[in-house]
Amino acid sequence: MCHNRIVFTFLFLVFSCSFVFAQKPVVVERQVTLMGSVFNITLVDKDSISANKNIDLTIEEISRIENLISEWQPHTQISQVNQNAGIQPVKVDKEVFDLTKRAIDYSKMSNGAFDISAVSMDKIWRFDGSMTEMPSQESIKKSISNVDYRNIILDSINSTIFLKNKGMKIGFGSIGKGYAADKGRELMQKKGIKAGIVNASGDIATWGTQLNGKPWAIGIRNPFKRQKVAKILKLKNSAVATSGSYEKYAEIDGVRYSHIINPKTGFPATGLTSVTIYGPSSEFCNALSTSIMVLGEKEGLNLVRKFPEYHYLLITDEGKLGSKILRAFY
Repeated sequence: MCHNRIVFTFLFLVFSCSFVFAQKPVVVERQVTLMGSVFNITLVDKDSISANKNIDLTIEEISRIENLISEWQPHTQISQVNQNAGIQPVKVDKEVFDLTKRAIDYSKMSNGAFDISAVSMDKIWRFDGSMTEMPSQESIKKSISNVDYRNIILDSINSTIFLKNKGMKIGFGSIGKGYAADKGRELMQKKGIKAGIVNASGDIATWGTQLNGKPWAIGIRNPFKRQKVAKILKLKNSAVATSGSYEKYAEIDGVRYSHIINPKTGFPATGLTSVTIYGPSSEFCNALSTSIMVLGEKEGLNLVRKFPEYHYLLITDEGKLGSKILRAFY
């Protein structure tokens, strides 16, 4: 009797183990609002329970970042920096300090086309279709009076940020979501998740492959043919970001003015309708795409070609498409 019970138990354990090993990975996707934007998180995991737990961890990581760098929430470190503009330096976490330092580096590399102090710009442009004439030169000049990345003073020894002038502000609307996508991917990779996508409203970080072993397929919208895509990127361990004027812009005297404004001049970007950059880091992709929208096609291409790991798809206001595309990243 005892012998039979042992045999039965052994057979049950063998059957249970076989069942566990027979399980196939699953793909689980969840949409959630974070950092004021829609995030789509997709994971390839051993089962749906594990996948949902790991999506929860990814959301926690993105929320943690938001609670450090949001300029809209008064308790965050960046809000404290802004509130003390022209008054005193503010001590921040190393993570916030390093992100700010990288942002200043992006400003230097783009000769000021990228500038996190642009959030202090007066809102004299409207991109809701109601604008029919240009603002005055005086109002444009005044609008950028508090914008200049060179007035962001960093103290690496004390880990402080000081904005020189009252009225200055900094914000990470341009690279914050890309940074969060990168950090979400990094966390999941440390947890052993072999594949997934963190899509922060178009700032995308990918790793691994789909269940069928194929790269992730990311469609880039054609702004002139809304029902079609300009290109389908096939990405593995990569990232992508797109900046464009095709959804928010003002058209005055037949010229389209982007909602992306040149922080040096106060004028909206013209010439390019869409800039897509892809390469290792979503944060850097976004810094490049924003910079190139401001710089324009010629100067923008000169900039991106300095970074051979990064590739581009540009669409001009006339619908001309220019690209340097690799089939997939490994």
